[in-house]
Amino acid sequence: MAKKTAQDDPLSPVTLAVGQEDLLLDRAVQEVVAAARAADADTDVRDLTSDQLQPGTLNELTSPSLFAERKVVVVRNAQDLSADTIKDVKTYLGSPAEEITLVLLHAGGAKGKGLLDAARKAGAREVACPKMTKAADRLGFVRSEFRVLGRSATSEACQALVDSIGSDLRELASAVTQLTADVEGTIDEAVVARYYTGRAEASSFTVADRAVEGRAAEALEALRWSLSTGVAPVLITSALAQGVRAIGKLSSARGGRPADLARELGMPPWKIDRVRQQMRGWTPDGVSVALRAVAEADAGVKGGGDDPEYALEKAVVTIARAARSGRG
Repeated sequence: MAKKTAQDDPLSPVTLAVGQEDLLLDRAVQEVVAAARAADADTDVRDLTSDQLQPGTLNELTSPSLFAERKVVVVRNAQDLSADTIKDVKTYLGSPAEEITLVLLHAGGAKGKGLLDAARKAGAREVACPKMTKAADRLGFVRSEFRVLGRSATSEACQALVDSIGSDLRELASAVTQLTADVEGTIDEAVVARYYTGRAEASSFTVADRAVEGRAAEALEALRWSLSTGVAPVLITSALAQGVRAIGKLSSARGGRPADLARELGMPPWKIDRVRQQMRGWTPDGVSVALRAVAEADAGVKGGGDDPEYALEKAVVTIARAARSGRG
């Protein structure tokens, strides 16, 4: 869903892809390469990182060839180029070579802004590849993916896909591709539910399981992964609350067979076995401390604090410590 300027020829002498969304940056490169190879199947593609483009390298890559071959030169993380290499690029921008397309991938922002400005001033074709931090942007991306593939999906289906997959555009694009390949007709919410519902909940319960087991480092790792993939903080606090309450319920219940305890506590028998393993090291005071931590985190993620992520991390660490409080 990269937005393009009016100058929209992929074979323009210079393409400037600006932003930090990896999928969109890669697609901007792929579009140029595909257009070049459509014009000349023998197009030579050089894909370089900023440290590989040393002073003089660009001149070597763009110097005239006896065979007059078409070439695409891709420079990633152009904002990190050295000052001398930036001079080379600026010089090239003033007189780009024929049959060569230079693609500059730039993160945007203040770093390397001089190169960014020079490329724009030189009339580079620009492709915007912004990081999609808002759920509405990801929803628009999913709708666009379905449109590009010529398929119809309901608004509810698109929203359900974003809710289930999270913020990773590659995963969202892959999910759209899979659904269009597997399902005929309009894709609705029921179809998405069959394929993907439960992923966010599963990751939030992973955070809770590691926390109540006293495995703080693993719980924090799972927490950060969940948040990075778009899992709602309220799902995580809910999972933490359920995990701690289950410990409290089982620790105060009379001993008995899992089936009997399951009926008494309203849990499935398999969960009784799991909670029994998790509750080693817990004390009544530890449960009280953990429940307070969950309550504070819940308030933090629902608007009572400035940093929901910090509130969750604090709760996870507190719960993990409480889980080990009775181990001596």
